[in-house]
Parts: sequence; structure tokens; C-alpha cells
Amino acid sequence: MTALVKIPPPALGRSLTLHFKGDWGRANLHRVMGWLGYELGRLAGPRFRFAIWNGLGGLDAARAVGRGEVDVAIMTPAHCARMALEGTGFCTGEAFPHLRALGLVPQNDRLILAIRREHNIRSFADLRAQQPPLRIIAARDDGLNLIGQVTQEFMRAAGIPRETLESWGGRYLERDEPVDCFHDMTAGQADAIIMEAVMTDWWHTMAKKVDLHYLPIEPATKDQLHHAYGWPSATLPANYQPGLDVETEFLDFSDFILLTTTDLPDDVAYAMAWSLIERYEGLSRQYAHIPPERSSVGYPIDPKAACRTSIPLHPGAERYYRDAGHLRD
Repeated sequence: MTALVKIPPPALGRSLTLHFKGDWGRANLHRVMGWLGYELGRLAGPRFRFAIWNGLGGLDAARAVGRGEVDVAIMTPAHCARMALEGTGFCTGEAFPHLRALGLVPQNDRLILAIRREHNIRSFADLRAQQPPLRIIAARDDGLNLIGQVTQEFMRAAGIPRETLESWGGRYLERDEPVDCFHDMTAGQADAIIMEAVMTDWWHTMAKKVDLHYLPIEPATKDQLHHAYGWPSATLPANYQPGLDVETEFLDFSDFILLTTTDLPDDVAYAMAWSLIERYEGLSRQYAHIPPERSSVGYPIDPKAACRTSIPLHPGAERYYRDAGHLRD
């Protein structure tokens, strides 16, 4: 077993100006980038500065880094970053082979289709057989919103592409942010919702007010998405949400991945990886009032999991994980 080593704070010895990219400006990705910029500033020179550009928290972050618009960005789900590296899936036609990871911020999440119980639909097989004209509230599929893109690809793999739903008389009600989807579902504007952020109070509050059936991912859909894109699935325990009566498997939507490119200096990447692990308490204490299984940022951090990224680590970050004993061949 590799022994863990306490690594002293790395001194950058110079001032820097860095550009980051987060989310809309009010959610977890922006908060993570603000905390990480603060910690990096403690290791840099006195005129260190950083700015956080707003974004959507999906592949727009990977593209911004890959195109040189920002130095570091953060996106979710982490496993989708490989599309940007390879130029596949939603990134077909534009690859960023110089894209690298600094590590993962833990978040345990799923993408779930839930339907009002009054429709008596418990599975995708029921949904295909009954062909109801459902109004499904979901993230906007505009080529930019990754939640919307994954939603539509998931539904296609399940045998219900948009045109099939519309042929039944159903339709999608699309929103830009998850919170708007939960609000409108609770208000009775939709028959079903497909959304991530399952650990949030938004989901839990909605599920207490609206009786739902949660549709498990089917083996064929799971295999198809894993084969095509490497997307994983994972379970949620019984009673995780009101009405979730048994442990159920869904499409996984976990973890925030910190992205950069090989252009970032090695010592800066090392310092950012060090800050992520050695100073994580500065972030986690902001969520300590929420039970870990309900927190939108997971804690405590598992350093060995944090460096198991879907794309290669930046050499500077990799050196930190190896120096600390978190990564081995």
C-alpha cells in the first residue's frame, strides 16, 4: 500500500491573473471556483487576481478551456468531459486533445424521469405501451445546455425520441435552470419531470407535494449509453425521495470535474490540485449544515477518487497526487 504523505503548501512565488468559468453565477460551480481561487491566491504573489466567467456548467466549460478563452473551468457530469477531449458525441467536429483534468469535486447525482402517479406508469415499458400525451418538463435542449442534451439522448436510447412523444400528443416544456423545472412541476404545469440534482431540497420538496413514480433505467438503455459514450448508471437507496419505495437504478450524473489544458503551468496545476485536497475543508464547511448524502457538494473528499478522472490529469496535478500517495500505477 502506498503511504500517504503530508505535502506542505507549495509556494508559487509570483503573481498571476487567471480566468475561470463556472455556472449561471449563483450555484455550486461558481462557489467552488471562488473557493479554489481564494486558496490559490494564498499560495501566489500579492497581486494575484482571478475572475469567474458565467456559463452553463456543461460542455460550454470544456469548449471555453479548449479554445483558450479561460484557464480553468468546471463542469458536470464529469464523465461527459471525454467527449470534448476526443471530439465525439455532442462535441463531434471539435476535439480538444490538450484538455486535462485537475481533479474531481464529489457530487452524488442521477438523472431521473418521474411521472405523476395518477398516470400509473411505473416503467419505460409502460410508457411505450400506453403512449400517453405527457407534458414533460426538462432542461432546454439547445445545443448548449448539457442537461438538455443528455436528457434527449437518454430518451432516444429508451426508445422515446422527441418526435415519438410528440406523435402521442405529448411535448417537452423546456427551462434553462433546474429550479424552474421543479417549481413548474409542483405548480401542476407538467405531468412528468426529467432532471438531475436529486440531492437538492428542490427535488425533495417537490416529491413531498407531488406523488411520483420513478422510472428505473432499463438494461438495454444502460448498455447502449455505456457502449456509445461510457456513461455509467448507479442506484439510489429506498426512501431517498418520497415515493421511492425500493433501491432503484438510474443514469448517473455525478461529480464536478475541474478542467484545464496543457498550457497551464505545471506549478499552478500542482498548487490547484494541492488546494483541492489539502484545503477542502474550506469548501465543505459551507455545506456542513446539510447531511452529506443530501449535500450538493459531497464531503469529505476522497483523494483517491478525486484523481480518477475521465480524461488524463494535467502533469502538474498528477505529480501532486503521486507525491501525496493518492495515485499509483
